[in-house]
Amino acid sequence: MSPSRRSRDLDEDDVRVRPSRGSRPRTKERPAHDSAVTGVVVTVDRGRCTCRVGDDEVTAMKARELGRRSVVVGDRVDLVGDVSGRADTLARVVRVQPRRSTLRRTADDTDPVERVLVANADQLVVVTALAHPTPRTRLIDRCLVAAYDAGLRPLLCLTKPDLAPPDELLATYGALDVDHVVVRKGEPLDHLVAHLAGRTSVLVGHSGVGKSTLVNALVPGAGRATGGVNAVTGRGRHTSSSAIALALPGGGWVIDTPGVRSFGLAHVDLSRVIGAFPDLEPGTEHCPRSCSHDEPECALDDWVASGHSDPARLASLRRLLRSRDQEEEPDRGPPDQSPPDQSD
Repeated sequence: MSPSRRSRDLDEDDVRVRPSRGSRPRTKERPAHDSAVTGVVVTVDRGRCTCRVGDDEVTAMKARELGRRSVVVGDRVDLVGDVSGRADTLARVVRVQPRRSTLRRTADDTDPVERVLVANADQLVVVTALAHPTPRTRLIDRCLVAAYDAGLRPLLCLTKPDLAPPDELLATYGALDVDHVVVRKGEPLDHLVAHLAGRTSVLVGHSGVGKSTLVNALVPGAGRATGGVNAVTGRGRHTSSSAIALALPGGGWVIDTPGVRSFGLAHVDLSRVIGAFPDLEPGTEHCPRSCSHDEPECALDDWVASGHSDPARLASLRRLLRSRDQEEEPDRGPPDQSPPDQSD
């Protein structure tokens, strides 16, 4: 039989058609993943995250159905696949549970893109050296604004008191009622441990202020790399390249973050910052719309003048808010001739 005859004898039902990729019917339903287990993300590196599940650490990748949603340190996530934690195994993150808090920053004050640094933290610990490198109050102010915006409890942790006394710096923040601890190298960290117990605390600060040294003392075996301060520029050397959450022996978590040189606040909501000042917040009721709370028409001036709050509190609040509109302080050279302290 000729080829032309065979083709004429074929019925259309006899013709095999290869289905295209788009022929599969789409559905909005997603797998329930009822057998998923819950873990806490302790670090994220190049698209893979390490999750703590019980006493095991499980390596996982984000499932495709999560789309562009980010997974960050501190997230509570649901995992499927091999969650044994054995070497060369890989699980999938299929759900990110609702976050109770998010610590954000932007690259600078004009960047519209928010970057979530840490999720589900309770406390922001601003680690600052009293000397070498010189304290930069504007960065501290910005970190405090970020803490108030995220609903985190701020704590000042002052290091290197052997090089400079803490009194002047503490006086700057006295009206804000921010808790503080002063730690000395080689001495017990009991006061700091008391503030960290039972909480998830994020440590932020410049390179060279002693963050990683503190983490190594708080979590035996943490093995965080430490570095020194450049004797010419007065800058710390970056030794931590990514955030990592570590379980504290007495309960709670501490999250070590890479050293920062800036903390953009383009994302900050003024109302959330004011909400952290319960003695001042009621005074904003008669403020004009979109009031920056640092202008002549601001109702907070009358509120304070009527004796409802301490004028120093308002001055401190306005200093914090003003830090959003001021450029970061430039890195200075070494403030004194003290030898570099080998700590990060």
